[in-house]
Amino acid sequence: MQIKNGQNVIYLHSSRNMTTVEIIVSGRVQGVWFRKYSKQKADEIGVCGHVQNMVNGKVKIVAQGGEDQIDQLVAWAKIGSPKSSVESVEVQPIRKELDFEDFRIIKA
Repeated sequence: MQIKNGQNVIYLHSSRNMTTVEIIVSGRVQGVWFRKYSKQKADEIGVCGHVQNMVNGKVKIVAQGGEDQIDQLVAWAKIGSPKSSVESVEVQPIRKELDFEDFRIIKA
């Protein structure tokens, strides 16, 4: 559900009927604004969760949303930010119940 608050759109999520996945993106994905663009895309399509750099040079996205929203984020991750070069995208479902309020960038 979304609520318009002035010019902002606020998404209200419940973990019920939501899909939660872990997306691991490898390639040239650090130092190329991948996390910033991930957040922009997640906010645009109403996905909650977080994105963070991993010590092995990959980026991890934990995303929660409707199936179509998750599909859109995965499709975007395969392309990535303008300066990135994505080699692979691995998607795994997360079975435990998580409840996110928004989408955040986790700083290293």
